[in-house]
Amino acid sequence: MRQIQQLQDALVSLRLSEASSELPAILAKAEKDQVSYLSFLNTLVEYERNKRDEKNMEKRLKLASFPCIAPLDDFNLEEQESLSQKEFNQLKELAWVEQIFNLILLGPPGVGKTHLAVGLGLEAIQKGYKVSFISMGELVHTLKTLDITRKSQTRIKRIKDSHLVIIDDLMYAAMDPREANLFFQLVNDLYNQSSIILTSNRSPKEWTELLGDVGVATAILDRLIHRAEIVSFNEDSHRMRNRQRIFNEESVQK
Repeated sequence: MRQIQQLQDALVSLRLSEASSELPAILAKAEKDQVSYLSFLNTLVEYERNKRDEKNMEKRLKLASFPCIAPLDDFNLEEQESLSQKEFNQLKELAWVEQIFNLILLGPPGVGKTHLAVGLGLEAIQKGYKVSFISMGELVHTLKTLDITRKSQTRIKRIKDSHLVIIDDLMYAAMDPREANLFFQLVNDLYNQSSIILTSNRSPKEWTELLGDVGVATAILDRLIHRAEIVSFNEDSHRMRNRQRIFNEESVQK
């Protein structure tokens, strides 16, 4: 009908495109159920708001650049002796992000550091936070090409605009003085602005050696650990415990 089309056009002009597209269906149901004008209007507005929330969450999820989707519900807390259920729940509540605390996850490969980091990142996105995930190797490359490529500039801007920044495999390899200085500048920009989750298979004591410059290393550590919770995973690798094998008891010939 012409009146419905005019109303849809008006909704679009008001940037209520989701409500516009769903208007005929919502109007038909309202007439069938004989709801009040107030109830009809509330349904229309709620539909628009819910659709916007869904799209915003999808956008935040895409911009986060997670390497995988690893929900916290899939994190096997029973295999982790270093983290209690109470501590896990505190991390999941994300009050520490609001307080701009950092979280440092230490331990050998395969103990669940990245899974926990990604899971917390997903929780943060669902609660409306902006999140960025990047590996240390990719971060160093991005910082070194910041003055050269627009892609690197966009990535660093996105990181600086995030409420939560996840840096995976910190100190996996040694840095040269320029790389260490670039990393310090980023950490300094994020200090008191964003929460950071770091995963590393090296202890903070080893970072000074890998960063090369004692002064820069001290400055970085000072900012990262000033307000931080450190969780050390000392368990065996999850991948080793749950590995698939070629040989099993049935296939072994005696």
